[in-house]
Formats: sequence, C-alpha cells, structure tokens
Amino acid sequence: MSLVVYLAALVFAMTSVLLFRRPRTAMRNPLTLSTCVAVVLGALVFVCAAPATLSAVNELTGVPNFGAPLTYGMLSAYSCAVLVLLINWRGGPRELVRRMVLRSMAAYGLLVAAVVVLFTLADADTERLTDLDTYYAGTPFMREMILLYLLGHSAAMLVMCAVCVKWGREVGGLLRTGLRLILLGALLDVVGFQLTKYTAVVARWSGHDLDFLSTTVAPPMASLAALLCSAGFLLPRLLPPVLAHWRGLGDYRRLDPLWFLVRSVSTAPEPPTALWQLPQARLQWREVSIHDGLLALAPYFDHQVRERVRDTALRAGRSPHEARLAAEAAMLADAARRADAHEEPPQTSGTYRLHATEVSGPSGLVELAQALHRPPAGAKAPDGAVPSAVTGTMTEPEEPHVA
Repeated sequence: MSLVVYLAALVFAMTSVLLFRRPRTAMRNPLTLSTCVAVVLGALVFVCAAPATLSAVNELTGVPNFGAPLTYGMLSAYSCAVLVLLINWRGGPRELVRRMVLRSMAAYGLLVAAVVVLFTLADADTERLTDLDTYYAGTPFMREMILLYLLGHSAAMLVMCAVCVKWGREVGGLLRTGLRLILLGALLDVVGFQLTKYTAVVARWSGHDLDFLSTTVAPPMASLAALLCSAGFLLPRLLPPVLAHWRGLGDYRRLDPLWFLVRSVSTAPEPPTALWQLPQARLQWREVSIHDGLLALAPYFDHQVRERVRDTALRAGRSPHEARLAAEAAMLADAARRADAHEEPPQTSGTYRLHATEVSGPSGLVELAQALHRPPAGAKAPDGAVPSAVTGTMTEPEEPHVA
C-alpha cells in the first residue's frame, strides 16, 4: 500500500513543479500560490499516511502512533488549503477574499491544535499503522480526535461540492470541465473515503467489525479522489499554455519556407543559446528575424511581378486574398533572388505593405510561408524567368520542343 500512496504523492509533486516553474511570478499570484500549496499539502498527506512513513515517524519520535496526529493535522491543513484555493479562484473584492481566507485558516488552525491536544490526552500505546481509526474508535479522546479530523475534512469537501455545482452553471469551456472533475473527486472522497470511514467507526461502536472499509476501501478511494480534484484545479491553468506551445511549434515549422528565404538578409540577433527553449519563445525569435528580413528585402520588391502574378491568380479562379498572397510570395522570391545576386533594386520598387505585416501574431507570416509552396501556374518574372518561391532562384524557360 505504501508504494501506491507514494506514487500518488509523486504525481502531486510533479504537478506542483509545473505550476511553480516561475517562482517569482507564482509568489505574486494568490491563485497560483494557493494552488501550489494545496497540491503540495495533498502530496504530504499521502506521504504521511503511508504505513512505511508512519512506522519511521513513530520510531524517530519514540511515541507510538505519533504519525496519526501528524497525518490528521496535514489532512486538515490540506482541507483548509482547498477552501483557500476555492476562495481565490472565485475572486471578488480584495478585502472580502482576505477576510474569508483568514477565517478559514483560523478555523482549521484551531482544528489542528485540537487534534494534537486530544492525542496528547489519549491513551494510545499500541502502534497501529493501517487500522488506527477503527482500533481506537472507542478510546476516550482518540475517538473525539478521529471524529474531529473526519468532520473537518467532510466540511471542506461538502463546501467544494456546493461551490462546484453553483459555478458550473455560470461558466463554460475548460473551467466548467475542471469544475466537473473537482466535483467528481469531491463526491468520490465523500462517498469512497469519508462514508466508509464513518461506517467502519460506527460499526465498532455497535460491536461489529467492518474494518475492511477503513483499511482496504478508503485509501485507494482517497487517492483517486485527490487526483481527480488536482486534475480539475490544474486543467484550466495548464492546458491553455500547453495548447499555445503546441500551436507555436506548428507555426514555427510552417514558417520554414519563409525563414529559409529571408534568413540570409536578416540582421536580427541570434536567439540566446540555451539547451532547451519553449516553442513559443522559438516562434517569437523567428517572427522577429523574418520581419527583419522582409524589411531588408523591401527595396527589391518588383510590383510588376506582384501585379502580373495577382492577375494570373485571379483569372485562375482564386479569391482576392489568395491571389494577393500568391503575388506577394512571387514578389518576395524575386526580391530574395535580386538581393542574393547583389543586383540594383528594380525601377518599379515603391512603398508596399505586405499582408503579413498588417496582422498581429504569426498568422500572416504563416500564410505567406505556405503561399511560397504553391505559386500560381503561369506566373512569370521579368524576362520570362519563372520564380521559385522556396529557393528564391530563377529558372530559365525551356526551349520549345521541335519535332
């Protein structure tokens, strides 16, 4: 059982590392900070509840069952952290949020103190690593301690269920999906962990033995419930940046034809050398370099090439937007050839703004890069040469075949 519990704690720890990857930013954001605290405390609960940890703590302190108040106190702190996270997630006036957070911390601080006091007053000399709740269900002070930590955790989970049901009607998208996962995890905790614990304890009071509910059923249900809740809290915060980086990686690759065309004239500084960079950072550096290259090629733009290719594309049935992109791609390829050959700028050069420079973000550049793959048929540069959009070179027309 310890291995399963430790694996759950490891998952919690990994998610907290993902959220806390930028410590300075996280410390200034109450929502991120409270999420990290809740996840870390959840991991500590699983670590403390593992029988191997309980045995080690008892042995180090020399106090039988010392791991019990430690685990129950940690679980109460986790319940408090979940409430604080819900308060910060909901938001509202700063003073109201601060007051609610302080009240929650004060209430659960008193609960943790009561757990410690009750354990000190109780007579619990027999070490129990897996069935302490049922073994000491009828022992004075231990009984009250067990009920107190269960009631504190139940209160937090029931509040979480109520909040998730209410908010789920007001929001949509990823936030609603996250709330549903949290609600599912909270309900599983209430039914699979707390109800089984209550049932096993009450059964002991009435002289029955349903200890398996507490020792066999409750622990895995608690682990699954906590993981679902964590997934619900993390999904709306982690999935959007993950999707953004995935889209950034795709745009970075789709810009390859345009980058290969202008990189020889781009004077933008090289990106900082790093063993590993996020796709969004790589995409930003490529955007800056490409725009610099386009600026360097602007004096070589031949508008006769652009107009000829645009007219040809329109006659071929392309939309005005597609025709403009095809024309700009052909003009850009011709400009890159002229610059590479150190030719003089054409007499038809003038002020012209590419579509890629009129829109924000990489979408315009991506469209231009993809247009380099598909120059319209029959589009020819001056002197009958056909521009190659990808390489920027010119190929001479073939001689007609004479039979």
